[in-house]
Amino acid sequence: MTFESLYASVNPQDYYIGKVTQVYRSNCIAQVENLSLFWDRSRLNASFLPNTINNFVVVDSTIGVFLGEVFENKASRKNIFDMTGGSDKPQDYHEICIDTIAVMAPESDKFELAGFKTLGITDKVYLATDEIYKLFLRSLEFTGGNEEPLPSFATYLNRAQADVSLKPSTLFNRHLMCVGATNSGKSTTALAILDKVISTKRKALIIDPTGEYRDAFSSEEATKLTLGVDATISPGKITIEQWEKLFETHSVGQSAVLSQAITSLRYMKKTGSRMFYEKVGENIDEVQENLASVTKDDTDFNIQLLPEQIQAEAVSEPDRDNDYNFRYRYDALKANANSSLITKIQFQITNTRFLSFFSNDPSMRNLLDAIEEFIHTPQTSLYIDTSSLGASEGIGGMIIDLVSNYVIAQENICPFVFFIDEVHRYAKSRYSDKEFHGGLTLLAREGRKKGIFLYLTTQNPQDVSPILFGQIGTILIHRLMLNEEIRTVENHLDDYAIKHVRKLYQGEVILTSVNLLHNMFIQVKKSDRTQHNVTPTL
Repeated sequence: MTFESLYASVNPQDYYIGKVTQVYRSNCIAQVENLSLFWDRSRLNASFLPNTINNFVVVDSTIGVFLGEVFENKASRKNIFDMTGGSDKPQDYHEICIDTIAVMAPESDKFELAGFKTLGITDKVYLATDEIYKLFLRSLEFTGGNEEPLPSFATYLNRAQADVSLKPSTLFNRHLMCVGATNSGKSTTALAILDKVISTKRKALIIDPTGEYRDAFSSEEATKLTLGVDATISPGKITIEQWEKLFETHSVGQSAVLSQAITSLRYMKKTGSRMFYEKVGENIDEVQENLASVTKDDTDFNIQLLPEQIQAEAVSEPDRDNDYNFRYRYDALKANANSSLITKIQFQITNTRFLSFFSNDPSMRNLLDAIEEFIHTPQTSLYIDTSSLGASEGIGGMIIDLVSNYVIAQENICPFVFFIDEVHRYAKSRYSDKEFHGGLTLLAREGRKKGIFLYLTTQNPQDVSPILFGQIGTILIHRLMLNEEIRTVENHLDDYAIKHVRKLYQGEVILTSVNLLHNMFIQVKKSDRTQHNVTPTL
């Protein structure tokens, strides 16, 4: 596309600024010749502010049309000699510094990275029109091919007429994360994008820890489940490793005791008994033979008996001699060592939602069955409300880990967006600063191959695994205040964007992505869907 075709509907001289006088590897300096453009802008759109910075300009060069952004604008008085008349009268010397962003070759119809291409001295500089900027927006995306873009969910800051309408693959194919301080607009942004995903009949699995999206989607758009109220899961579906994470076993000994207790309860369930397995005084060989009979299909057990069973595991073998009949005896040392684990489990079990969730209640829907139906059914979404389980419980992290490992093991998946709000609640251990749940990390690494695309929100990116964060290719950055938080995302931003992270208003976002030609400063459009996130006033 040529320069003339870009300005076919307007007079290019009305947008003429000046000529390039200095050229550097990534930017250039242009001297302003048309000062009237700065003084009289009545004929231009209000979105043009040529006397400030952050404006987009077009440079007509011999190798193509360059697009640049003004990052410095200065005027001074110097002795400029008129080479034609020899006058030494001082004149206003006005120049702008331009950051070279992209270039459009004459045979191309979109902007591309400039790479090693540079513009030249005396190339003419023009103010970019809104139409050129919209063409730049359409050129921003590297992916998607002929994929239909999502409806617009935002506008570019200071250019209200330029809508942000990106393709789903641009946002999600390298996973998407939304970060920002509280009340910075994360939830509003999340719903604005989810609205476009679901309204265009694309699939989403939504995990909501606060219930603020419970009325955002109709029953026709998404199947709704509330954990502990109308959805449950059999304890036998949970692996030993996941139980360890839930009950926060802090040593190999506690993990071994927990595993032994669950195996004992699985045996009791297999025999039809509703009691725990009392081992004191029992024949050692007989007990070991009974436990060995538990197969991989005998997974179910009564979790309510787990504290009593762990206490019953406090046994040891006696000294072997010719006069003893080899029966278990009570071991006080083991009982004392297991007391802290019993206390943790009793604390969890006293939560009535815990017992109602981990059960075999036939009147409630099985969570994994619902997820399996969802991932194999096109154009359907699934909403899971986890707020009834409590924000401080470790159940949420274990559920995310369980769901993540379950979906990654499935085949023939209909591609979907896996949205987790406030992921910092689920990503990290409550008692350790070094432990993270591994299910999300596995999805981040391998899920894209199966059509599972993560969409996460968090207040602090430091609360998620560095490995998980390293797999995120697209980030929506709201206002951040702490230096540690800003340092976490600074590798995705240029110097200008880093300086503005603290200045973003509610709803203003820096969109950075490996799938975009350039970072975008956008204002998110609030969705009309119901959202329970209004902050009460004093």
